[in-house]
Amino acid sequence: MRILVLGAGALGGYFGGRLVEAASAEVTFLVRPARRTTLARDGLRIESPFGAWRGPVTALTTDELRPGWDVVLLSCKAYDLEDAIAAIRPGVDGRTAILPVLNGLSHLDRLVDAFGPDRVLGGLAKIQATLAADGLVRQLNDWRWITFGEREGRLSDRVRAIEAAFAPCKGVAARAVPDVMARMWEKLVHLGTSAIGTVLMRAQVGEIVRAGGTPFLHRLLERNAAIAAANGFPVTEAFLAEYRALFADPASAYGTSMLRDIEAGGRTEADHILGFLLEAARRAGVPEEAHEAALIHARAYDQRRTTGRLR
Repeated sequence: MRILVLGAGALGGYFGGRLVEAASAEVTFLVRPARRTTLARDGLRIESPFGAWRGPVTALTTDELRPGWDVVLLSCKAYDLEDAIAAIRPGVDGRTAILPVLNGLSHLDRLVDAFGPDRVLGGLAKIQATLAADGLVRQLNDWRWITFGEREGRLSDRVRAIEAAFAPCKGVAARAVPDVMARMWEKLVHLGTSAIGTVLMRAQVGEIVRAGGTPFLHRLLERNAAIAAANGFPVTEAFLAEYRALFADPASAYGTSMLRDIEAGGRTEADHILGFLLEAARRAGVPEEAHEAALIHARAYDQRRTTGRLR
């Protein structure tokens, strides 16, 4: 199996690197020239609770890309989606399955518009990782899941083949599922809850809990679950119990990537996640004040950032 990984950052670097380590697929990273230079000099480096790895990888830049890929693993930030579409387009042909693991859901429609419904899988990753300034991919905890499937709900040969490629990878739990859209809505329920909470409070979940925020987080969880149900994807009671416990844990160090982006002075995926949920809350008739406040908060931060007024 020939797999093209867009980028060698936190997610792409981790999952792609583990595939290279396992030698279970032919993996190439599509990167910018500066990252290619770093990879050629230092190799790809991973630091992880499941074991560190460092090794040489194959990397291309967009001008070198040609068709012939079985899978394109798309792990960019939502605000880079248009650039990502342009970057991978020369490599996509009739055999290619595009596996996006972006946060949220709105990217699916754009990818279908660009490449057609038969090319686009559903997918999600549950992992906390970051790319350090020196190019090190650092996994922050034991989350290591990547889940994918056909959006219409079947277990095709191509998703089974992707699952088989990941099977020998250390530090990866990969699963092909027949209900990937329901899984993506589940992730949006808990990610939306934690993103709203951590963006508004500028704190990790445990810090919010210790400040007395558990009832607030639980109300958000219930409202986001109601949004998912209104869209035809009700979450299970077991799922709600798991995340009620997480959002009541005073020791939790869970902090969203959106919070890390804000703390680092970077761009956020606010419109892709918070904006999508706000519109969905309005359509579903779900109380929306917290969703609106979080979106305005993130957008106001973006205004300060673009005008150079961050401290």
